[in-house]
Amino acid sequence: MTDGPEPISADAMRALQRELAELRAERDEVAATLRDPDKDPGDRADEADELQRGDQEARLDRRIEEIEGRIREAGVAGAPSTDVVGVGSTVTVRFEDGGESTVHIGELADADDPALVTSDSPLGLALLGRSAGDKVTYRTPGGPMSAVVVSLGD
Repeated sequence: MTDGPEPISADAMRALQRELAELRAERDEVAATLRDPDKDPGDRADEADELQRGDQEARLDRRIEEIEGRIREAGVAGAPSTDVVGVGSTVTVRFEDGGESTVHIGELADADDPALVTSDSPLGLALLGRSAGDKVTYRTPGGPMSAVVVSLGD
């Protein structure tokens, strides 16, 4: 990863926007259950429940802020490079056994994207900064593996 804003793939952007919408809806539901601070707080169980919902609201606010920041950063970064592998890149790699696979380099694991390789995984780290034709070596539980970057882009 670079020190500047990182681009993001269209699929990852849609996933972030979907998560953001879900978090905002959940936050609205939680906020609607919080009492007016000027009203009687009730018994200790009511106070504990209120504190728990307040903590949940704060957790949701933090995650919403993180996602909004990532979306803003991606907008500044522009489209992923088609010359050098980075976060947001789509990369076709050929493995030692001759098999090829097209993967998406992302920041966060996404169950909806089986081709996603996170940028902090062994393969993801090996691919970052590489270009078509480069050979990469990375560690797996079964030992070191290698692959060749065949191409970048969709």
